[in-house]
Amino acid sequence: MAAGTIRYWAAAKAAAGVADEPFTADTLAEALDGARDRHPGELTRVLAHCSFLVDGDPVGARDHETVRLAEGGTVEVLPPFAGG
Repeated sequence: MAAGTIRYWAAAKAAAGVADEPFTADTLAEALDGARDRHPGELTRVLAHCSFLVDGDPVGARDHETVRLAEGGTVEVLPPFAGG
């Protein structure tokens, strides 16, 4: 399993109660499942609307089960931002 860091931004940071935390997972799906287990409730709702970057690359519509995580990698959790 890879170990790395999840970074939460804006509403995801508020829902998690932390700016970042370590993960141990092979895929993005596993890392997000771990985040949901650690922060049940509001974070689960927020994650359903987030975009994700893995080591700076957008995940887009890819199935999270297929997105492999690298040792020392970073997952950025980006909630929708209001624009205008």
